[in-house]
Amino acid sequence: MLAMYLQAAAGGLGSLGGLALPLIFFVALYFLMIVPNQKKQRKWQEMLGQLKAGDKVTTNGGIVGTILSVKDDGFVLRTQPDGVKLEFVKRAIASVTTNDDK
Repeated sequence: MLAMYLQAAAGGLGSLGGLALPLIFFVALYFLMIVPNQKKQRKWQEMLGQLKAGDKVTTNGGIVGTILSVKDDGFVLRTQPDGVKLEFVKRAIASVTTNDDK
């Protein structure tokens, strides 16, 4: 009788233990991968919102230039040495290389 009670108790704990491992894995995955990616995305959106004429930027394609004008969803970029003007969407910006020392 006691043996049956112990087996039933162990079986009940085993089903909870089987559920706990995937739950712990999901929580760890969330805090190690999803939260940092959301912070990075938020910072990138902030950077796009603060673009202004005169900023030096690098696009996702590796083109480096200076912003001439900013539109709602895009911008005009002047590249060197020929001064060619190119139009890009804002999502194409990888980084701003202007150092504001103010």
